[in-house]
Amino acid sequence: MLSIFKSASPEVLEEIAEEMRVRQTKHFILLFSMGSQFDHLIVQQLAKLGVFAVVADPASVTADDVKKVAPAGIILSGGPVSVAYDEPPPFDNAIFDLGIPTLGVCLGFQMWAKHVGAEVSLQEKREFGVHTFHVKGDSPLFGDVAKETQVLESHGDAITDAPFEVLGSTDNAEIAAGHSKHLWGVQFHPEVTDTTEGAKMYENFIKICGITDRFPAHSVAQAKIDGLKKLVDGKKVLIALSGGSDSSVVAYLLRESGAKLKGVYIRGIDRPDDEAYVQKYFGGQDWIDVEIADATKEFLKALKGKMTMREKRIAMRGVYKEVLEEKIRDFGADFIAQGTLYTDVRESGHGHATGARVAEIKVHHNVKLGFSVPELSPLETEVKDSARSIGRDIGVPEDLLVRHPFPGPGLVVRIEGQVTTESLRVARAIDGIYIEELRAANLYQTVWQAGATLTHSQHTESKGDGAGLGHVVALWAVWSVNGFTARFAQLPYEFLEKVSRRITNEVREVAAVVYRISDKPPATIEFG
Repeated sequence: MLSIFKSASPEVLEEIAEEMRVRQTKHFILLFSMGSQFDHLIVQQLAKLGVFAVVADPASVTADDVKKVAPAGIILSGGPVSVAYDEPPPFDNAIFDLGIPTLGVCLGFQMWAKHVGAEVSLQEKREFGVHTFHVKGDSPLFGDVAKETQVLESHGDAITDAPFEVLGSTDNAEIAAGHSKHLWGVQFHPEVTDTTEGAKMYENFIKICGITDRFPAHSVAQAKIDGLKKLVDGKKVLIALSGGSDSSVVAYLLRESGAKLKGVYIRGIDRPDDEAYVQKYFGGQDWIDVEIADATKEFLKALKGKMTMREKRIAMRGVYKEVLEEKIRDFGADFIAQGTLYTDVRESGHGHATGARVAEIKVHHNVKLGFSVPELSPLETEVKDSARSIGRDIGVPEDLLVRHPFPGPGLVVRIEGQVTTESLRVARAIDGIYIEELRAANLYQTVWQAGATLTHSQHTESKGDGAGLGHVVALWAVWSVNGFTARFAQLPYEFLEKVSRRITNEVREVAAVVYRISDKPPATIEFG
């Protein structure tokens, strides 16, 4: 699977072609990730609009690479550096001269503005937070956008002496948007919800790029429904529900296919809100019967003595299959369905039979289990963004589609070493507090993924008049666009202090809380 585009080698070009075949599209946007905390939101916004984004490394991709890969458009994201007084960010400025429609966001705008001769300097009145943007003229970038609209600003540099068309301003920035030939730019962030008409702006840029064949969620969804209907109309289908996006999309596809559905949620190594999401969105529905299967004892028995992540993943996988086989028999199911993605298949060492060796990256719980009845995996040709797009097309609630990625083995990979009754209870409690506070502080949607890991380490503690030892909990959160690379999220200290206080006060086994500040690479996102 394609990770970050670094050069236009034959192997990488084939990977991009394969990804486009999966999405059934001929067009894509090349997104240069300049380091903004909002980069992943650009990918999500494009995916909602049915456009495939290939994330590019600005430090290594050259203009020749871009010509070979031939994107329909280019986006440069924002970032933490300044072209006014820092070292210029790594980027081949010849890319700006290729004639490909390009949208610069914040730093990206400043970069091409300076390239074409504008001045970029430290702004006397910096702009952070929501401001009013005043549209000037009738630019296609702002078609159907109100002449005055709210936008999120986060910059301290100003563009002046512009040798190009000025498209808009804010109170503190005379040049808040601009256009020069095939180059377009905004000083704000259209990808965040605080920019009220940002989605329209990305839609307009897609039209400027001439992209007409969005990865076709509607036709793909209908084709999947038609194919499933031939197999399962009136038949009994058991589906493993997790409360996440992938299995939810499969459930809705099967609903449209006329299947008699029974959903099984497996309790034991889950997070505290997973079951709540299943009950909220699937419980009490007339088109699916939901059963909660408590497999806590079985998981603990299988995980006893298992220390490495691979050992624990394999042990979890065995219990997962056994529970579902029992429910297959009880229900008299004709089929079993799972939310398996192409990514899961590929990382497990399988995928398209190209003759090339495919490495096993990690053991997935939902791949090649060999059930006693035929298995339905209608999303095994999809990746996360195309699966979400299908879900939106068939009415899957957005709350289910935008949940953070969570590993299939659940809390097993959020606990260092052996999984026990105590460690599961503690891991579930700390995760619940952390996610609850992220949502309360409106930070959940700003990070790509977050978690709390119960580490091996112990720390002396002083609670009340006593003293002793307690666990060390490591919180982490990352900004990413696709999980292949990530930067640690710079969460506010006040927020971290509140979470730490709650965890150490409410979870008696925890003595100390730390926050991981490592990027990927060198670290991975999950501890194991």
